[in-house]
Amino acid sequence: MSERLIYLPLGGAGEIGMNAYVYGYGPAGRERLILVDLGVTFGDMDSAPGIDLIMPDLRWLRQNRDRLDAIFLTHGHEDHIGATGHLWEQLGVPIYARAFTGALTRLKLEEMGHPADTVRIVKPRPDVTEIGPFSVQFVPISHSIPESSALIIDTPAGRIVHTGDFKLDGTPVVGEGFDPIMWHEIAGEGDGVKVLTCDSTNVFSTHPGRSEALLANPLLDFVMAQKQMVVATTFASNVARLKTLAEAGVAAGREVCLLGRAMRRMVSVAVETGVLTDFPATIGPERAADLPRHKVMLIVTGSQGERRAASAQLSRGRYLGLSLGDGDSFLFSSRTIPGNERPVIRIMNALSEIGVDVYDADDGTYHVSGHANRPDLEAVHDLLKPKILIPMHGEHMHLREHAGIARGKGIASEVVVNGSMLDLSGDAPRIVDQVETGRIYLDGTVLIGAMDGIVRDRIRMALNGHALVSVIVDEEDNVLPDAWVELMGLPDRTRGGDDLARHIEGELAEFLESADDRTVADDGKMDEALRKITRQVAMEEIGKKPEVSVIISRLMAD
Repeated sequence: MSERLIYLPLGGAGEIGMNAYVYGYGPAGRERLILVDLGVTFGDMDSAPGIDLIMPDLRWLRQNRDRLDAIFLTHGHEDHIGATGHLWEQLGVPIYARAFTGALTRLKLEEMGHPADTVRIVKPRPDVTEIGPFSVQFVPISHSIPESSALIIDTPAGRIVHTGDFKLDGTPVVGEGFDPIMWHEIAGEGDGVKVLTCDSTNVFSTHPGRSEALLANPLLDFVMAQKQMVVATTFASNVARLKTLAEAGVAAGREVCLLGRAMRRMVSVAVETGVLTDFPATIGPERAADLPRHKVMLIVTGSQGERRAASAQLSRGRYLGLSLGDGDSFLFSSRTIPGNERPVIRIMNALSEIGVDVYDADDGTYHVSGHANRPDLEAVHDLLKPKILIPMHGEHMHLREHAGIARGKGIASEVVVNGSMLDLSGDAPRIVDQVETGRIYLDGTVLIGAMDGIVRDRIRMALNGHALVSVIVDEEDNVLPDAWVELMGLPDRTRGGDDLARHIEGELAEFLESADDRTVADDGKMDEALRKITRQVAMEEIGKKPEVSVIISRLMAD
């Protein structure tokens, strides 16, 4: 049986977030496997109400667990490591990461009661981790979180470069910059790069990317110009931005206070792992509340409109003894991720209503992206000269556009979405199998399947309301008193002004009085009939077909 090199995304291909990519090498169907990243995406009230986190369904990996040798983590963003604490137990293999990413991952494992020593800290290139048929190097690359790494995955079938998330930034403020000399060396070693699996997030941005260092002066000018309290929000993981903001606050003569558990954790881990060595001193919220407003700068979580984060809390009134008002300034030093526009705008409007001046980063003055734009992607294509390019980390239109660019350069490319298994052994990629994939939801503290029906029922109730119908059957003489109806999420009154619940009860009573003995004796027939009548009456009176629950109680004869 011939050996082959395969690539299988279980998340992150055809979407932004929830990254999980499988590579395998060996005889077909018996390849040794590694998993690159294990991330989450976040629920929204439209498609997943009440859901905190969404993770890839690892069913295929669980079925092939005996073939999986390791997990490699490229960097510490939630969409790349956020599922490790919840899903690692299903796989039970060692996790390899650099120090900063590894420290964050260990915290996640410990929170879920898993052994932290399953995370093995590795050093960057030229150090090599040998796992089965794979030789893996972590290559420093710039992004919006420290110690981001691309992976060089050497196999008997050739070299893979898995970029992870990246940008071409030689001066990223915190962490390693992009080193073109190192990447020229990588391109020239051995037989060159066979496969480039590449970030596609910003493929439609046609201008060259900008360095994080370019924000220092604009942010300082902004803070200096404000007369009252200054608040800034950004991604908690963007340690470089936190440092730039904090330095701007100190330079403007203000005390700096960090608000939000995630933000404090990121700074703490960055200091502990040596990534961050000179972060300005900060104060607690109690001290900040006692100072004159023009002497305070808050750096807070919640740049994406998260309802429990510090930004949302401040927009609703007081948070940890601090409040905002007329003349204060609030800066969003971040890009709004598609899908988060409404909650962000809701916070902006709430701040405006209490007199706060709101500033965003739409024109690029106060934010730079952590992802490579189209000219930078093309520069990487030209530098590495891969034989095959596989777009990843993007919605379908991003993948398709990126593949088109590659083909225009004479590079073989294929659009691969979650569940498509690709054979990379030859000169051109070839889809050879389709694996069933899906999503797992974290609902409170419980993991549920996307197809379990729980979220579907929740959406139906949110759209149509709920009616609870109760009836009592006396088994001795089949006497049925009137039904009781309780409504939730529905108007109290019909279009004619009558009580809706009483109106439904009346219609149900007419049915119960005329129901034959066979129907009354059959719970299934009773349930179906009561449910149908309730929905029909509601539709006629208010234009809604609610979800209906029926309770049938039977009184047994003595």
